[in-house]
Amino acid sequence: MNTSPRPLDGITVVSLEHAIAAPFCTRQLADMGARVIKIERPQVGDFARGYDERVRGMASHFVWTNRSKESLTLDLKNKQAQQALQTLLKKADVLVQNLAPGAAARMGLDFDSLQSVNDQLIVCDVSGYGEGGPYETKKAYDLLIQSESGFISVTGAPDTPSKAGCSIADIAAGMYAYSGILNALMLRAKTGKGSRIDVSMLESMVEWMGFPMYYAFEGAAPPRRAGAAHATIFPYGPFAVGDGSTVMLGLQNEREWAVFCDKVLEQADLSQDPEFASNSKRVENHVRLRTIIEQAFAPMTIAQVTERLEQAQIANARVNEMKDVWAHPQLQARNRWGEVPSPVGQLPSLLPPATNSAFSPRMDAVPGLGEHTDAILVELGLSQSTIDEMRAQGVV
Repeated sequence: MNTSPRPLDGITVVSLEHAIAAPFCTRQLADMGARVIKIERPQVGDFARGYDERVRGMASHFVWTNRSKESLTLDLKNKQAQQALQTLLKKADVLVQNLAPGAAARMGLDFDSLQSVNDQLIVCDVSGYGEGGPYETKKAYDLLIQSESGFISVTGAPDTPSKAGCSIADIAAGMYAYSGILNALMLRAKTGKGSRIDVSMLESMVEWMGFPMYYAFEGAAPPRRAGAAHATIFPYGPFAVGDGSTVMLGLQNEREWAVFCDKVLEQADLSQDPEFASNSKRVENHVRLRTIIEQAFAPMTIAQVTERLEQAQIANARVNEMKDVWAHPQLQARNRWGEVPSPVGQLPSLLPPATNSAFSPRMDAVPGLGEHTDAILVELGLSQSTIDEMRAQGVV
């Protein structure tokens, strides 16, 4: 096992987090070696713990976003719990929070207030709409931000706008929070001072919407909703094959189009058809072209179609389901699955996608609710008897 130093070894992150955006951010920090102390409500915890019971009784979202963390239960409405948190923050490097708008500030956990506690502390506030503006206090969840950002308007079938199948707005905000914290740590190495990071889910998603926004620049028509196909490139998307399966293929330029017609469809003259002479023409006449392609694929199996596409070096993929991804041969061949402990036993866990040759990522347990409470409070100087009293009073 690689025991080389990790980039965030020695960094302590305290997180007042729930749901996905902030937990996804802090899990990336934990992967890189940071100590992440997750503050949770006694008895209840992060409400994402209760989303479902699909992972041997644990929630799928929670297992995904919370490995390698320590769980500390504190009722932050209680003065004793607030004092414990303040003691923790005196030596922490980063505070991440995605509480309801204004909640952290009301508890004195805003950046300006915490400067007197620890002027090296980096504070990352993750919210739906950011500080200021008419939407500052508006509730925000992933689906709602997908809608507000325009994502849903360009996603789905022509008659059916659709959300993404995963928490894309949360993931976007979580990754900008992660990169923002890394930037703040590098800045602190130069200045010696902490800084505040303000991450909005809306702005994170609008950044990702750059292509369709510019495509619809100055009132132009937006990209059409094209299901699993590409709105502005054709042929690019799913095509039916004769054995009842579907192949996903993508062509990016005129050279590939000519090769596709010749080697895959075995209709070389098709590349000279004026209706398909450019990408914009192929998009305009996509209904007719789809019929031609699927007629060519109709006598073949998915294996035969894939073989032709591979020989012609045309990009292609199968439309995998979740069970196929768990068993994906490429992930298996590259040894991308690790295991992490959890309250329900060992669980498979994907290694962080950005592999670094100098170190191995941290892959530790998904914590049980309050699993590390006693150890952390003892570390802060509290006696076991005091901790027992706090537990009896519902403080932890």
